Amino acid sequence: MFVWAPIPEAFRGLGSLGVLQAPASRRRRSRCPPGIGFGEYGEGYVRFALVENEQRIRQALRGLKNLSR
Repeated sequence: MFVWAPIPEAFRGLGSLGVLQAPASRRRRSRCPPGIGFGEYGEGYVRFALVENEQRIRQALRGLKNLSR
């Protein structure tokens, strides 16, 4: 029930924790844990739990799409 999403190339230098601490990311309502929190092989990814309703999941995806602009 999880999605491991790779961090877009333009933001990989920040690392999984850094990209989530960036000001643009902090303004988003949805939150996800950095991959590094799950061990060294999680670096470069963020993890989404698919336990929310479909509307909230779509909202999170729109936020990520806007973050990469």
